[in-house]
Amino acid sequence: MSLENITELLKKQKLVEGMVHGQSMPRHQLVETIVHRKHLAEIQTLLARLPTGEIANILEALSVEDAQFLWKQLPESRENDVLWEVSESLRAHLAGSREPGPSESQINAFELIDGKLRQVAITCRNDMATASPIWIDLLNATKAERRYVGEHFGLELPDPGEATDLEVSSRFHVTENDEIHLHSNFLLDREGNSRSVPVIFILHRGILFTVRNEELPVFRLQRRRARTQAGYVSDSFDLLIDLYGADVEYSADSLEDIYATLGKVGHKVLSETMSDEEAAAILAEIAEEEDLNGRIRGNILDTQRALSFLMRGKILSQGQFDDARQILRDIESLNSHTAFLFDKINFLMDATIGFININQNKRVSQLTVFGVVFMPINILAGIGGMSEFSMMTSGVSWPLAYGALIVGMGLVGWGTYVVLKHFENRRAKSAVKSG
Repeated sequence: MSLENITELLKKQKLVEGMVHGQSMPRHQLVETIVHRKHLAEIQTLLARLPTGEIANILEALSVEDAQFLWKQLPESRENDVLWEVSESLRAHLAGSREPGPSESQINAFELIDGKLRQVAITCRNDMATASPIWIDLLNATKAERRYVGEHFGLELPDPGEATDLEVSSRFHVTENDEIHLHSNFLLDREGNSRSVPVIFILHRGILFTVRNEELPVFRLQRRRARTQAGYVSDSFDLLIDLYGADVEYSADSLEDIYATLGKVGHKVLSETMSDEEAAAILAEIAEEEDLNGRIRGNILDTQRALSFLMRGKILSQGQFDDARQILRDIESLNSHTAFLFDKINFLMDATIGFININQNKRVSQLTVFGVVFMPINILAGIGGMSEFSMMTSGVSWPLAYGALIVGMGLVGWGTYVVLKHFENRRAKSAVKSG
């Protein structure tokens, strides 16, 4: 439908231009300009609504002349994305020698030289042809970029945002082409915004492909280690296992932060007094730490399943097998810490809710005291309003009579309050002695 609309607009453009040029009228240039702009606006509006892949398909279907005309109507911000989608022959007609490069994405290739990783920045498609990597890392790559890299190396690179299948058989598997696919979640712990980021790992012909949509501290750490420490990695399996190991280390650091935060919260909770506002803030802080602790637990369990899959596949060397087994032991240790933290979080939450209940009980108790104190006063006030009171105080001036009534009401209220405080103090002392 979009191709038909574009073709129809191009035909109209050519038809109107031919008619205007064929007529001899004094203002034909003005008419031509107005009609030309009208059709260009319609074409540009239609292109703005179309996705990049569909624009590339339309360009491929048109003649070279029409494709070049349509290419000029694209905004400069979309040209690079379209160049990733079109064929090499059409790209040469549209943009000459210009090569498409990563826009907001990052595609990095890493070669192993003298036991260290050397990063090869991919700024255009030609850079990929000259690289001999053991690791290719795609960060926030577009569909066209993933397709080009996949076609260059002979595999398919999916979108990590769509790889959300929880079935282990789908997340960890070996294809018919002996490609090893692992879809794992990596922890991203940012203050107030911790979450799990899906990462796709594919091992193909000795190359590790990682596809993700967000930068992760674990990957930065791995790149720094492999670039500076000779012999840190020897092949793509070492890279994969070390990435999982770094993720476990990152999870352990996040658990230490939870311990520190809950320690501060514990001091507040165990204080003698706490207002409702402070209790609400503490509950929010505890809930945030509980969410992070749950994400860490789910993250390390996911790592545990991935390493178990690799170990069962008998594809690791003895050294790599030992490293994976050590990481699994670390995960078992972290599991006990997450379980302990869940218990501590529940205790602190119950204690905080207890303070809120105590504060509510205090307010109810104060209202009860006020009710008891004013009950006899209300009775006396009712008596003072009766006509019998006027009869009883006949012969006594009303200021004196009502003044005495008010003083009596005050004395009764004060006496009631004193008696209540006396009994309350005795009950408190009895509770202290029995405790």
